[in-house]
Amino acid sequence: MVGIGYDIHRLARGHRLKLGGIEIPSDRGAVAHSDGDVVLHALCDALLGAAALGDIGEWFPDTDPQWKGADSATFVEAIIAALQARHLSVAHIDSTIVLQQPKIAPYKQAMRRRIAELCQVPLSAVSIKATTNEQLDSLGNGEAVAAWVVCLLKPASAGNE
Repeated sequence: MVGIGYDIHRLARGHRLKLGGIEIPSDRGAVAHSDGDVVLHALCDALLGAAALGDIGEWFPDTDPQWKGADSATFVEAIIAALQARHLSVAHIDSTIVLQQPKIAPYKQAMRRRIAELCQVPLSAVSIKATTNEQLDSLGNGEAVAAWVVCLLKPASAGNE
């Protein structure tokens, strides 16, 4: 089972920039109801989509005050638990982050480790790529950050449960 997820958030001063569960030093961060981690939000949608379980907005609506400022890692953990209850596990995750500034190359390995930990998979099952939007549109002008995530789920083996 394959799922795809996408998320985008506006960037503004006075907000933190969190990507893949890691805080990235930046003078601007994502404006969002939760922590605005576009990578984990896109991951949630990819996981949910692969299992045909809806989307992140259904599970963690931005109209619910309990999710105000929430750490997106809690969303991933809840979805992984739901997948495990359905005897599914993550086989592979591939993600692309679109961000003009700051450069995130120094943080990619930490993001991979955090996502692997959250999804209970080996590091080799998680890929993080980064690109810019070549100074085109809101992403390229540094006004927003976006992420695409594709995941592959498999039936959980007895050793993975």
